[in-house]
Amino acid sequence: MSERGFKILEAIIDEYIRTGEPIGSKFLAERLCFPVSSATVRNEMASLEQQGYLDHPHTSAGRIPTVKGYRLYIERLALENPEKRPLLSDEDKYVIDSALEGVNADSDEVIIESASRALAELTKCAVVSTSNLSRFSVITKVEVIPTGKRMYVLLLITSGGNIKNRVCRLSFDLTHEQLDFFTKFANENLAGQNPENISEEYIKKIGSALGSYMISLSPLLKAVADLSGEMTGSRVNFEGESNLIAFEDFRKNEILSILESRDAFTGLLDNAFSGISVLFGGESEGRGDTFAVSNSGLIAGSFLKHGKTAGSFGVIGPMRLDYKKLIPYIEYFAVKVTGLLSEDDEEEGGG
Repeated sequence: MSERGFKILEAIIDEYIRTGEPIGSKFLAERLCFPVSSATVRNEMASLEQQGYLDHPHTSAGRIPTVKGYRLYIERLALENPEKRPLLSDEDKYVIDSALEGVNADSDEVIIESASRALAELTKCAVVSTSNLSRFSVITKVEVIPTGKRMYVLLLITSGGNIKNRVCRLSFDLTHEQLDFFTKFANENLAGQNPENISEEYIKKIGSALGSYMISLSPLLKAVADLSGEMTGSRVNFEGESNLIAFEDFRKNEILSILESRDAFTGLLDNAFSGISVLFGGESEGRGDTFAVSNSGLIAGSFLKHGKTAGSFGVIGPMRLDYKKLIPYIEYFAVKVTGLLSEDDEEEGGG
């Protein structure tokens, strides 16, 4: 594609993102930043349509971009040439800084949820986030609390501030001696372990050391394994679902399809665990790595903890999202969230 052809495609997409209306050659020629006749623009638009970058809806004289057109637009402007990407304004940086100023919590998961909520409010889009924060934490405490006849609550606490509990109903009441033994035994064998390491094999291995207490205490040990399993793997959080209603591009059934595709976003964002990725609904149909609505777009940006990827945010909206603004916006947002997740590192380093 000639540079002129791409600039015409870029101008069409920019204008279509702004208005949502098919773009005509005369209208476009008046707004291009270089001199060109309407006839030349018409010829270029016809060529772009033949190549599959534009579509000609109904009887309208104007054109609209196709998924292929959007993909070239994104790759040329955002992904292949980061140095050409529009910079985020100081005003936008201030808005993001202000929105994240109050995001502070003992739990990394709460930070991600609060940040996702802030991003949804700022972009007026839906936001899906996925994280694998369990890989960065270890079990710090195991506690058993009697709550009634043969009823006990098992608490599992991690260094990341994550707290899981499980109500255990046993066949008999435990004595103070049994409870004290289990608490000491569990903390000696589990404290300092990453939840991902608490496999069935590990539980069986340490369970053999329970001795005469094995029958009475093994249900509590099994509950520890179950809670550890719940802490591992990617966690998905959805915020700002109601923002989708405001988009005229979506029909009600399409919004419902997006909301029902929550599980699909886990794989999509896991694959986007590096820098910025832009995905379009239906673009990879048949491969299983797509979400339901063809007229939709997702911009994903990853965040770090301890210098390693810890998760991603995905901003969801119609395909004609303002990519030139949102891509640097999400990049900056991810950097700020990385800073929030790394504050504990700085405190430890500062002694």
